[in-house]
Amino acid sequence: MIPGWEVDDWLGYKITHTNTLGPVRATRPRTESRDITHSYTALSQVVRESGLLSRTGWFYLLLIGFLMLALGGVITGFILLGDSWFQLLMAGALGVILTQFAFLAHEASHRQVLESGRANDRAGRILAAAVVGISYAWWMTKHTRHHANPNQIGKDPDIEVDVISFTETDAATQRGFLAFITRRQGYLFFLLLTLEGVNLHYRSVRTLFERRPVKGRWIELSLIATRFSVYLGVIFWVLPVGMAFAFIGVQLAVFGVYMGASFAPNHKGMPLIPAGTKLDFFSKQVLTSRNVSGGLWVSFLLGGLNYQIEHHLFPNMPRPHLARAREIVRDYCASLDVHYTEATLFQSYGIVIRYLNQVGLAARDPFDCPLMTQFRRN
Repeated sequence: MIPGWEVDDWLGYKITHTNTLGPVRATRPRTESRDITHSYTALSQVVRESGLLSRTGWFYLLLIGFLMLALGGVITGFILLGDSWFQLLMAGALGVILTQFAFLAHEASHRQVLESGRANDRAGRILAAAVVGISYAWWMTKHTRHHANPNQIGKDPDIEVDVISFTETDAATQRGFLAFITRRQGYLFFLLLTLEGVNLHYRSVRTLFERRPVKGRWIELSLIATRFSVYLGVIFWVLPVGMAFAFIGVQLAVFGVYMGASFAPNHKGMPLIPAGTKLDFFSKQVLTSRNVSGGLWVSFLLGGLNYQIEHHLFPNMPRPHLARAREIVRDYCASLDVHYTEATLFQSYGIVIRYLNQVGLAARDPFDCPLMTQFRRN
């Protein structure tokens, strides 16, 4: 359980905030767990009858058209600028556009874009591997596990220990330089995200070389290899070596920060479900997710991930319908006395940073004396 939360038993409990960003307490709800499960069935029926699960091909055609025009603009700018340090502006813009394409691949993986599952998989694989340069099979495996068990220790891959620790237990195991980072991981969060683009490419490609069965392994390896050959070949052909490396570094840094900053506000700083705990689907998805308020511009900025609660309850719901679903789900949560968490984008980042810093304290040297440390600083 994370610092600042007091939850004795997840099953059948209600989570309530004492204030917007303050501590959280848990009390028994008036509605039993079985009634919540029944109400989710009723909620699904309302959402379905409202037409919110129907495809919105017009939206995705417009979005793909817009992104293709933006990508064409960056390519044109790259060609016209030639040997110039202004190319780093093109690199930053490319990082943003590739993140937007990654959002589209994410939506295709959830069957939000096209009618059939096979067509969505085909589109998602092309967008992920050929455009973004990330394995679709790796993403599907990892993200499916996350959706099934969000914030559950031992099951959600998004809270597994890496450079950043998401539980005090993991933080306490860090040693040496990693422990130094962990103690300050909240403050270093956005700086560390500049390396996330490299991490995403590395992890996804590494998966394709594992011995276990991987669906579409050779198709994805071919697409990714072709993508990087063209991308790197053009950059090193047009730009001097130093400028070429700078271009790639800026593009990867922007891509990593944008990706990380888009996914982090959704669950980080929300309750963690202890290993082995069973919780009904509705409560598990709502209580571990946080929406980001802000309306249309935030929805475009975050690729619809700002409606995280609705996305987890209805993963195949197209992006344009999430705002309407939010109104329905929020009313249902109020009727069931289930806490519905929503914050602004900057509030969310504040919560994430404080949470990571709290967890990072577990990486302190157990023999450190705070009083002596204070004297040494003076």
